[in-house]
Amino acid sequence: MLVSLLKKTGLKLSLNDPRWGNRKDDGKKAQEGKKPGEGPPDLDQLWRDFNQRLNAFFGQKNRPDNGGNNNGGGGGPRPDMKGAGITAGVVGVIAVLIWLASGAFIVQEGQSGVVLTFGKVTRTAPAGFNWRWPYPFQTDETVNVSQVRTVEVGYRTSLRNKQASESLMLTDDENIIDIQFAVQYTLKDPVEWLFNVREQEDTLRQVAETAIREVVGRSKMDFVLYEGREKVAFDTQKLMQQILDDYKVGVLINNVTMQAVQPPEQVQAAFDDAVKAGQDRERQKNEGQAYANDVIPKARGAAFRLVQEAEAYRAMVTENSEGNASRFKQVLVEYQKAPAVTRDRMYLETMQQVFSSASKVMVDAKTGSNLLYLPLDKLIAQQAASDASAAAARAAAAAPAANTVMPQEAMQTVEVNSRRDSRSSRERESR
Repeated sequence: MLVSLLKKTGLKLSLNDPRWGNRKDDGKKAQEGKKPGEGPPDLDQLWRDFNQRLNAFFGQKNRPDNGGNNNGGGGGPRPDMKGAGITAGVVGVIAVLIWLASGAFIVQEGQSGVVLTFGKVTRTAPAGFNWRWPYPFQTDETVNVSQVRTVEVGYRTSLRNKQASESLMLTDDENIIDIQFAVQYTLKDPVEWLFNVREQEDTLRQVAETAIREVVGRSKMDFVLYEGREKVAFDTQKLMQQILDDYKVGVLINNVTMQAVQPPEQVQAAFDDAVKAGQDRERQKNEGQAYANDVIPKARGAAFRLVQEAEAYRAMVTENSEGNASRFKQVLVEYQKAPAVTRDRMYLETMQQVFSSASKVMVDAKTGSNLLYLPLDKLIAQQAASDASAAAARAAAAAPAANTVMPQEAMQTVEVNSRRDSRSSRERESR
């Protein structure tokens, strides 16, 4: 603006201007006997020339001095104080405008501005064009509230660059564990972030370290190493947010990521051996459990089958005994009525039963007949039955439980014994 004003007034501030140090009249010589354009410019003449052109620009005329002479006797006009005041006022207005324009600032999207008046927070500025009173009355601070920031605990930049003072911590079962993790966060209050904490990142790192040490100190080592990683991270995030809210840091914890959880390097080999031994123990335990799951149901089934067979055998023996007793009572009643007839009938039934299961042929030689009757069909049936019983006996001997007496065999034995006892008793009665 000052340059445009000088162009409008026609004032040239060039060392090559031939009028530097000369009067307004072109016919007069330069001061002190110098030719035009020679030597340094005359500052008084330059000031007078500037005032004259400025007065002409604002529509004012030059007022000559007393007698039309200048201060130096050369007849030039004196400096106009009013014109100088106007010039100073224009320059002052321009400076004030520039000063006021310096209070404008732009807040980008995703950022938040904080306006301070003499160092005290006055207001927050939203995204877009904003204005404040220039320095030294007001200042502004711009904070990015949408950026996801990260603080690393236990390492820096890479997991190989470990920080042992931060990563080593003690568990509930008095074991040392090495943990590296990262915390991601955003800003939810720019005023609290700027003015409530001095070293924000160091504060966050210390809060994260404090929170995870408390969580790990309440947990077992195996839980932290294996199945409890997610729970440890969640509890750490919750505890960090609570501490930061109490401190009014203006931070929102978005995520806690466990980068590495392992025992210290000095005991890593021994720990790996212990882990392998534990895995072998679990494998053997699983194999034993699988074998037990296979054998126990079979044994229970076999035991249940034996119990059911024993119950059936007991019921059969009991029913047979009761039937035999009832039949004996009935026979006794008939015997008491007709002893001879009953005795003969019992003898005939007994002999029929005995001969039906015998393989011998009885021949009556008293009849004098040469014709013999051989029951071949019964003999073939008896031979087939004996072969079948022998095959069943061999199969039973090959079975795992061949050393035990099966209830069916016991029942047959009891039946045979009962038949023998009945026959012997009948023979005794017949005698």
